[in-house]
Amino acid sequence: MKVGLRTRVSAAFAVGALLLSACVSMVSYELARSTLIHERERTALRATYFDATVVDAGLPSRSSDVGEVLRSLDTGADRYVLLHRDGQWYSRSADPSAGAAVPRALQEMTGQGEAGLQRIVEDGQAALVVGIPLSSGVFYEVVALTELERTLKLLALVLTAVAIMVAAGGAALGFYVTRHALRPLTAVATAARNIADGDLDTRLDPDTEPDLAQLSISFNHMADQLSRRLQRDRRFAADVSHELRSPLQTLSAAASVVDRRRDGLDPKAAAAIGLITEEISRFQDLVDDLLELARSDQPAHREPTDMRELVTRVCRSRALSEDLVEVAPGTPGVWPVDRRRIEQSLGNLVDNAVRYGGGPVAVRLGRAGDRHVIEVDDAGPGVAPENRTVIFDRFVRGSAANARGDGDGTGLGLSIVAQHAAAHGGVVSVGDRPGGGARFRMEFP
Repeated sequence: MKVGLRTRVSAAFAVGALLLSACVSMVSYELARSTLIHERERTALRATYFDATVVDAGLPSRSSDVGEVLRSLDTGADRYVLLHRDGQWYSRSADPSAGAAVPRALQEMTGQGEAGLQRIVEDGQAALVVGIPLSSGVFYEVVALTELERTLKLLALVLTAVAIMVAAGGAALGFYVTRHALRPLTAVATAARNIADGDLDTRLDPDTEPDLAQLSISFNHMADQLSRRLQRDRRFAADVSHELRSPLQTLSAAASVVDRRRDGLDPKAAAAIGLITEEISRFQDLVDDLLELARSDQPAHREPTDMRELVTRVCRSRALSEDLVEVAPGTPGVWPVDRRRIEQSLGNLVDNAVRYGGGPVAVRLGRAGDRHVIEVDDAGPGVAPENRTVIFDRFVRGSAANARGDGDGTGLGLSIVAQHAAAHGGVVSVGDRPGGGARFRMEFP
């Protein structure tokens, strides 16, 4: 599945913002963590030196009560004091295993007369151990870092949330930027679609986006050239068709005179006259269709039209039963349409069903939202999916017509239907009819 440009740019903005915010967050976290730990170590070291001075002053002799001196210290709930004296460990609780919290490396350092500190993890909790040599032993304080760890976790959570919000903001910024940047291209795509739908007057304003002025000018030039080319083609088709009508009428009149005397001719001549008459009639139909296509660029002349009466008249003119006509409930009886064009379009669809679709089985009027709908169902083999678009092009005949070998079609009937639907601002399509056959559908406002 291909991802759109807007999605890719928005994702790139989001990833870039996430990476940048993640880097800033990690650097900020490390700096804050280093600062907080360093400050906590300094505070713990000052407090330990103060308590060590008090202990050293309270133990003037070997017979002093060590436990009483240690209990006199105001350590709070986050500090734990120890004294190593004469090979024994003393604490405020007289716990014989109190010295287990002091790392061996720190004991060796203080045993050499040097003060030091070391971070440890005891029972899953981080702590800081500070050791200071005294005249009567070595004094240790174990300072819990639980509050500091909680603060660092909260800081990490906040920075993570900030990084996620920055990434979301980057994605939103990317979406906005791409939407703004692609707006001129969207206008070009809309203009191209309008031209493809038949609105040849669509143009772009070069002053709207100065950076794309050259593109707008080139697009307008292309549209002008296309419009002039189509107008020349229509004028040529109209001129040629008009010039052909007079000699065709003469040929048709002459052929009809000879055709009325066909019984007096030999069989070969009579067959030749029949072929000539049929081809002249087909040629006349082709010229009429070409003239209709040449005039199809004119806007539709809408007027209130009784659609049921129009559909019934089309069926009656082709000797079809009026029972074919179906009107869906809630469908208005009068539509604002170009009567001549809709009648010709419907006639072409019915003729197509008669010639290639085994005959029409229903001609239906209805509504789909705010659009009028005309459907013609037939009993034929249907239209293959790959042919459902091209059969509305000029001089294209479906597989059913080719299979039958019929030569009475001009290949322009469905093209005229598509042109008339477009003149009404609508479309024509073909699909499968439930139960078999094809369903041709016209929709227009």
